[in-house]
Amino acid sequence: MLSERIYQFRRNSGLSQEQLAEKIGVSRQAISKWESGISTPELEKLLALSECFGITIDELVKDEAFTQGTNEVPQELEKNKDPKAIEMKVGIGLCLVGAICLILFGAMMVLSPSAAEQLNAASTVTLSGSGILIILCVLSMVIGLALILRKK
Repeated sequence: MLSERIYQFRRNSGLSQEQLAEKIGVSRQAISKWESGISTPELEKLLALSECFGITIDELVKDEAFTQGTNEVPQELEKNKDPKAIEMKVGIGLCLVGAICLILFGAMMVLSPSAAEQLNAASTVTLSGSGILIILCVLSMVIGLALILRKK
């Protein structure tokens, strides 16, 4: 039944009735009525539910979307992780790593200038060790931003 599928998808998404209601623009009571089978969502609310759960309307309303004998979300849904979302997370991670490194490097320069001098002396490249470190941090941030802003 639709009511059971709404309940199961909501639970598998880790959402409370109130959180789901907020996401799709209805009251918590409406979600409760849908899940108990007292009422059925309108078409535009079915569309909002399917978008919220990352599934098609067919998967939401048809029995075949669930594995036989259980009320679990199909494994296909878990495999369909959005590559753009993964790229976005990697990009954000790279930006954070670059920013944290720059902050730590700046703190090192202020708090322990002798450590910065040792880093510069240890570098065999024409650029000083400090310059290389700064370039690597900025490069990490630029690659992260490129991943975040990249369009497919």
